[in-house]
Amino acid sequence: MIKKTLNKAKYPGMGAIPHADNVTFRVWAPHALKVYVTGTFNDWSETLRPLVNEKNGYWSADVAEANPGDEYKYLIHGPKGILSRIDPYARLVTNSIGNGVIYDPEAFDWGDDDFLLVTGNEIVIYEMHIGTFNVKKNGQPGTFTSAMEKLPYLQDLGINAIEVMPVAEFPGDFSWGYNPSHPFAVESSYGGPDAFKHFIKAAHELGIAVIVDVVYNHFGPSDLDLWQFDGWSENEKGGIYFFNDRRSHTPWGETRPDYGRGEVRRYLFDNAWMWLEEFHADGLRWDAVPYIRNIDGQDAVPADDIPEGWSLMQWVNMEMHAHFPGKISIAEGMHNNVWITRDAGEGGAGFNAQWDSEFVNPVRKAIITPDDASRDMAAVSRAIAYRYDSDAFRRIIFTESHDEIANGRARVPEEIWPGNVDNWFARKRSTLGAAIVLTSPGIPMIFQGQELLEDRWFQDKNPIDWSRIEAEDGILRMYRDLIALRRNMSGVSTGLCGQNVDIFHSSSENNLIAFHRFHRQGSEDSVVVVINMANQSQDGYIIGFPRPGLWKTRFNSDSEIYGAEFSNYHTPDVEAGGNGVHGLPCSGEIGIGPYTVVIFSQDD
Repeated sequence: MIKKTLNKAKYPGMGAIPHADNVTFRVWAPHALKVYVTGTFNDWSETLRPLVNEKNGYWSADVAEANPGDEYKYLIHGPKGILSRIDPYARLVTNSIGNGVIYDPEAFDWGDDDFLLVTGNEIVIYEMHIGTFNVKKNGQPGTFTSAMEKLPYLQDLGINAIEVMPVAEFPGDFSWGYNPSHPFAVESSYGGPDAFKHFIKAAHELGIAVIVDVVYNHFGPSDLDLWQFDGWSENEKGGIYFFNDRRSHTPWGETRPDYGRGEVRRYLFDNAWMWLEEFHADGLRWDAVPYIRNIDGQDAVPADDIPEGWSLMQWVNMEMHAHFPGKISIAEGMHNNVWITRDAGEGGAGFNAQWDSEFVNPVRKAIITPDDASRDMAAVSRAIAYRYDSDAFRRIIFTESHDEIANGRARVPEEIWPGNVDNWFARKRSTLGAAIVLTSPGIPMIFQGQELLEDRWFQDKNPIDWSRIEAEDGILRMYRDLIALRRNMSGVSTGLCGQNVDIFHSSSENNLIAFHRFHRQGSEDSVVVVINMANQSQDGYIIGFPRPGLWKTRFNSDSEIYGAEFSNYHTPDVEAGGNGVHGLPCSGEIGIGPYTVVIFSQDD
């Protein structure tokens, strides 16, 4: 039996939208001949509910007997017969090949959540994969609830922003998340949308922002109901949601969204807006934006440019900055093109920051190279000082992310000494890298478990070994101390929050770099950082200082408090004065241990 609906839905919105008296269903299916919605509210087959053709490619109806929690699907009569489809806008699904679930996005109680992200010069990011971060049951992925248990740990570490790897519904229970099947649905094995909202609310209560990793360069490619959604396609490609020519090609399948089609642009915009508005996310990290800009992700081939992709990023970022000025938009990779962070009104894409390959590659190479004589100190110096735009905090800097440590590649300690990450060399040089990250100008990021010298390369079934907290309490303390200095939590390291860096000394002979971090060059905001990348201590080493007076040792990574096997090479306070060196007006004599970073600053 088919019950006819005479009028299109009287309420706006896409997907299944609950109201006091009914649920509005609206779906885009321009090549459909008929569209029906069916579900548990009508016992799936007892009564089919037809949607009305709005004459603009959309179909809609208000269904009085439908309620939040009901499962549903669309039945689309199109060019290839009858297709059963999950709602593209479904906020919740039973699983990637199951049914949509009617979800009320307004039902969650946010209380008085009005969290604001700190400014870029104060952010310290922790990249997190929900499925492996805190696994409670063997053979099962972690969840938002289990991850929430570790939020106080991250607060104590000093983290004030979490970047969660993609949480949109993907095939199965285990994945990195970069294969989204249902972009609007929150992964069911992680707990679904309400659990994610609880996670974000709890993070905000502890002063921690949550940035959501989104994937708009491709969808799927498997368990993908968007594929030939209403039965139409050209060249045997993806149909209405995708390019149907050579622009469909990506390294992950023929599933690049059609950025030039208005309905698809709105779909992607609405998805970004959902995370920012409905989920109270504090920003977005866009995966692989070169593949939104260009077919093969190469700026050098203008013929392969996708201008519609560039304008999509401009549109989303411009609207985000206008309506959510405190939130952050981060791009993964644009080959350090300055236009990625330029304002959209000036022709740029409008991102606040981008992942900086000009930092991670040379720094990582320098710290894993076994031979001291082969370390490229000039490359490290360039990485520290590199700036591709006016704001130093428009780059995200790191030595570990999911990309560097996945697909068989190792974490930094494992690269230094395979099979023995607790070895002195692995401990010293990996934390040397962390210290460079946390003292260089830019927004620092660490990957989950890095602070515990986690040794296993990243897989979606390899959970963090939390027993290492006790074994690596010294290394954990080092990260905590470095983050506290980076955030100026004791008021003695304002310079690390400043825009400026002056690398005043770089010695390839001694493998030593010294640089001055500052904002206005006053005694209250200057920090001097010295990095020894050699397996030998330096005693009586003369370096420059920007001002006379007492420079106190705020941090020494060779201290025995960070490792009983460290040499505890003493680095006393320095009384600077006399003749200047290295282009600075004053000088002082320092001592520094092997593979060590020391940090100096002055009291007011």
